[in-house]
Amino acid sequence: MKLAIASGKGGTGKTTVAVSLALSLAAAAVPPLFLDCDVEEPNAALFLHPDIVEQRAVGLLNPAVDMARCTACGRCAEICRYHAVAVIGKQVLVFPELCHGCGSCTRQCPEGAIHEKLNVMGTLERGVAGTVLFFQGTVNVGVAMAVPVIRQLKQWALPPESGDWPVILDAPPGASCPVVETMRGADAVMLVTEPTPFGLHDLRVAVQVARDELGLPVAVVVNRDGVGDEGVDTYCAAEGLPILLRIPLERAIAEGIANGASLIAIRPEYQARFVALWEHIEGMATGA
Repeated sequence: MKLAIASGKGGTGKTTVAVSLALSLAAAAVPPLFLDCDVEEPNAALFLHPDIVEQRAVGLLNPAVDMARCTACGRCAEICRYHAVAVIGKQVLVFPELCHGCGSCTRQCPEGAIHEKLNVMGTLERGVAGTVLFFQGTVNVGVAMAVPVIRQLKQWALPPESGDWPVILDAPPGASCPVVETMRGADAVMLVTEPTPFGLHDLRVAVQVARDELGLPVAVVVNRDGVGDEGVDTYCAAEGLPILLRIPLERAIAEGIANGASLIAIRPEYQARFVALWEHIEGMATGA
């Protein structure tokens, strides 16, 4: 099963939950694949401490124009729906920041004057943290598009032969395109929220994306339980969203996480709760 762990906003404890779930499954002899898809700010490695064994550059194939063969006919600019190519007089301008690497301009050029070159956008890494197989992507500073890095991270970590490994995808915060790409292909989504008006607002948005747009089963974890109000509980009850775990607001938990400890290292009793949570979501995903 592939489980995406997401949140409508940053700072809810999404990575805390994702890491604790991975470590709990590993302790229960069900080692998972862990993908840190928050490629603009990956931080799961701070808690899992993986040994990185492989790195690779990742990016998109962008057009490069051979001006000796180009007739400036304008076909490349006409075909590009992202306006990444412009023809001005006899000059062809390529804007890599806008290019989505679809290759249409290369295939449509009547003179065969366009070839593709790799525009490196970031780095993928693979490692091992105990029995957890760890993968993460990182976009280069200044790169505006995270989706291609996330997509290629998933393709690298989850080939068809990966089989029935439990998979945990730690999504970026929010509900934008990188989150959608992380959720795409998952069997279920677990949303981490906090019982505040801001938490409720962003939970609604995340539910709309995961359940209403992508059609995925959704469950909820409430972090920092005991503060705020009852709005999240009321909303989840009305929407039929199961709250599978509550993590209280405790100083010892906050201090431990700030020092790089996992939740189950701080509160070992949560290990069994996370395993039960996984089994519950597995049942939701399969309809059992």
